[in-house]
Amino acid sequence: MCNTRALGLLLVSALVVLHCGVIAQVSAQGSNATSRWQTLTGDPPFVVARGGFSGIFPDSSSVAYSLTLITSAPSVILWCDVQLTKDEAGICFPDLKLDNASNIAQVFKTQQKNYLVNGVPTPGWFSIDYTLNDLSNIILNQGVYSRTDKFDGNVFQILTVQDMARQIKPPGLWLNIQHDAFYAQHNLSMRSFVLSVSRSVVVNYISSPEVNFLRSIAARFRPSMTKLVFRFLGKSEIEPTTNQTYGSLLKNLTFIKTFASGILVPKDYIWPVDESLYLLPHTTIVLDAHKERLEVFASNFANDIPISFNYSYDPLAEYLSFIDNGDFSVDGVLSDFPLTPSAAVDCFAHLGKNASKSANLSVISKNGASGDYPSCTNLAYQKAISDGVDFIDCPVQMSKDGVPFCLSFINLINSTNAAQSKFNNITTTIPSIMAGSGIFSFSLTWDEIQTLIPQISNPFFKFKLFRNPNNKHAGKFMKLSDFLEMAKNASSLSGVLISIENAVYLAEKQGMGVTDSVIEALGNAGYNNQTALKVMIQSTDSSVLMKLREKNNYELVYKVEKKIRDALNQTIVDIKKFADSVVLSKESVYPQNSAFITSATDIVQRLQSFKLPVYVETFRNEFVSQAWDFFSDPTVEINSYYVGAGIDGVITEFPMTAARYRRNRCLKRGDNTPPYMNPVQPGGLLPLITPDYLPPAEAPNPILTEANVTEPSLPPVTPVPSTSPSNGSAAPATLPNGQPKVATGIFLSTMAMFLITLLLL
Repeated sequence: MCNTRALGLLLVSALVVLHCGVIAQVSAQGSNATSRWQTLTGDPPFVVARGGFSGIFPDSSSVAYSLTLITSAPSVILWCDVQLTKDEAGICFPDLKLDNASNIAQVFKTQQKNYLVNGVPTPGWFSIDYTLNDLSNIILNQGVYSRTDKFDGNVFQILTVQDMARQIKPPGLWLNIQHDAFYAQHNLSMRSFVLSVSRSVVVNYISSPEVNFLRSIAARFRPSMTKLVFRFLGKSEIEPTTNQTYGSLLKNLTFIKTFASGILVPKDYIWPVDESLYLLPHTTIVLDAHKERLEVFASNFANDIPISFNYSYDPLAEYLSFIDNGDFSVDGVLSDFPLTPSAAVDCFAHLGKNASKSANLSVISKNGASGDYPSCTNLAYQKAISDGVDFIDCPVQMSKDGVPFCLSFINLINSTNAAQSKFNNITTTIPSIMAGSGIFSFSLTWDEIQTLIPQISNPFFKFKLFRNPNNKHAGKFMKLSDFLEMAKNASSLSGVLISIENAVYLAEKQGMGVTDSVIEALGNAGYNNQTALKVMIQSTDSSVLMKLREKNNYELVYKVEKKIRDALNQTIVDIKKFADSVVLSKESVYPQNSAFITSATDIVQRLQSFKLPVYVETFRNEFVSQAWDFFSDPTVEINSYYVGAGIDGVITEFPMTAARYRRNRCLKRGDNTPPYMNPVQPGGLLPLITPDYLPPAEAPNPILTEANVTEPSLPPVTPVPSTSPSNGSAAPATLPNGQPKVATGIFLSTMAMFLITLLLL
């Protein structure tokens, strides 16, 4: 199995560039000597990497195991699911069937078999039908279809247990024996293999869901050297030796203690969730097991699966609930993404909300904490403040009767039930604002807008990833004046960010001076006569900022709407004439192709060299919003933009994640910064992609020019004739040229309404 390793070794060596800086030997074990860990031994919990870094690379491949050692705690334990071949070799492979995570079905096309597995007929390709030599040309693939397959075909060969131990040299080794009874039925002895391999390989943990197997080897291992762990499966599943359900065995931990030193349980045994995916009170299983002197390991952790809504799509928050909740700590976690629990244990556990900041990074909300509550509602802002945000933001819209209020977009359909309300006949097409038709804020009075129901944003609904459904309609919209008052009463805030868009259209077509309304509201709220709260005013329109230039007490923020790779010197000089700072998109800093980072621009440093701070948007916690390079971890993404790109602030829909990041203790370690707190290397994964799977090259992002930032002066407000009321008997909606909109009826088409309803669910 070790003959054709050249490509594999090249790929493994290339992993070194994935993280910048020196890999500091800072172990999660013992790194928090002053903390009170509630594990059985009082030591920090272990991180167990299931098949290596299997969340990115094929499970049990050399590259998955190697990436684990590069990115995780030095005390990390590598997990190997042991399968037996026809000639009794033990291989590391994630499943009894070989066809899901390898190309065996293409190599041996006609050799599918059907065997009874725990009494269930199971078709597939099984290791018992092949010798080790037969499997020498089989290539490991990514077995989870929602993960990238771009690394498949890289000649990742199947490793024997001895291969893995010799080549990878794991700090700790965990062998999982899942199907001893199956192999025994086919005259293969897993017991003999385990006893044999333990003579040449140091095995730290051996787990199995079968009582009989663990009993058969218990006398041959000393717990001080090799610990035996009983693995619990689903509570209703039957354990083959005792013929009891695992749920029943859970009530008899004294029996488990007779042959095991610990238990491995699915995480929902500890923190169960209800049918809606919200946490229920934790069970007493960890405390009960610790009373029996049993260690407890929790399994089924992965960054790229839906987790309880209580965690707001933040995998690090989930780990912390298992290791730092004030009541107990598990003794270890089994994860497909070992970097994240390594950071949780070493950098974030036992911090406390009042821990001092380690990063000079501004945290600015995006429509409040809009990942948890409907955008721009009082609850979204309250959550952002309690999360530790520095600046809460208000995108200002104007109602028909001239009331400035906070809403994520001028089209009410985006964040309310306007399309399903009695106002669904007030649709207008305004190409200068957006493609298609909408129900715009200036078409309804403030009183009418208050009757609308807020809708939480679901930007990734096509992936069936939804936000906080229990609160999807919670909260109330806020006038700008109320928003400003809330901010003044929040002692933890550094300031507010007010966004102004569509000022030209509102002035010329609707007779509304949104910029003047903002200035007036700030003055009325006393913001011009105080220094406690900074006022930031943002716009993509330089004419808006130019009008505000005389207001020296405001920080004017220019938002670059499109993705760019650079800006001309003269363009930056022009920006400084009307702005004090700049907002860029994430891809202007780290360009992407097919969700892989291709490179890094120097636009942040260029703007900063002209003394323009740079804020970047939009940071989200959902794993599909991040490039593969960030390992489905929003904390890794934030760290890479802050430490790697040097940005001054993040604009985020999940302020808690960013605010917690700034308090992590690992940022203070200088040259001893651990690998899981180093930024990713831009483009580091690209060399590891199978050549045939490389995405086609894309044209580079454009350079920002003077023409892109120069706008005519903001026009004066043009009065418009009054219109009829906007209730159910309103006049037909008109196009900008004054012509009525033609549609079936006067409202949105059935299909459009259907799509909008789906979007807002």
